[in-house]
Amino acid sequence: MADFAGKAFVVRIDEATAFAPDSTLMADLVFLAREGVRPIVVAPSPPAARALVRTINRSGNVAVGLAGSDAAMLPRGNGGLGAVQAGILHTLTAAGYIPVVEPTAFSAFERDDVAIGADDVARAIAAATDAVRAIFFHALGGIPDPQTAATIEELTPAEALAISESPSVPLDLRTAIRAAALGVRAGVAAAQIVDGRVAHATVVEMLTAHHLGTQVTGGVFTSAR
Repeated sequence: MADFAGKAFVVRIDEATAFAPDSTLMADLVFLAREGVRPIVVAPSPPAARALVRTINRSGNVAVGLAGSDAAMLPRGNGGLGAVQAGILHTLTAAGYIPVVEPTAFSAFERDDVAIGADDVARAIAAATDAVRAIFFHALGGIPDPQTAATIEELTPAEALAISESPSVPLDLRTAIRAAALGVRAGVAAAQIVDGRVAHATVVEMLTAHHLGTQVTGGVFTSAR
């Protein structure tokens, strides 16, 4: 735990996990925050973000909802998301709060925030906050080997990007794989794709060498199980 104290990690939550009954995720996030780790949650939608704030705060009064326009955190750029303004995230996490971020971008020329992909938001925030981990939840629980359908244990960013181009992989998983790979290339130590409904999945991925799903790192290692 000491290795992660004071460091950010980003959790991109999917709809299945956000509304899963009897989930351990919210209590796990509060536990990690109390241990000095700095979780940042990216919700799949604005309604899910508001629901997650309420649920986390039932375990501890630490969740704060943020939209892309708050402190101009997520500015809209040409063709997508611009440079993340991470100051508000650093301020909140340093004070022990858990930001819960809506996948919306701020534009000075639009009346309302603009919806943007949650995977891209998580990748950009992880890079901007020098996150030690980025975890992407997906119901499949990892990346299937195209040849055997077994879950791949570990990939390099190049290997992950190649798989993300495969039409045989579900589109929502492809965007998560791409975000994980680009996050690692941008400096995130490691990214994982796991099923967030598994009990204590976040704690297992953060604090043990065992991976429940697929990990993307800068190392050169490929394995399926």
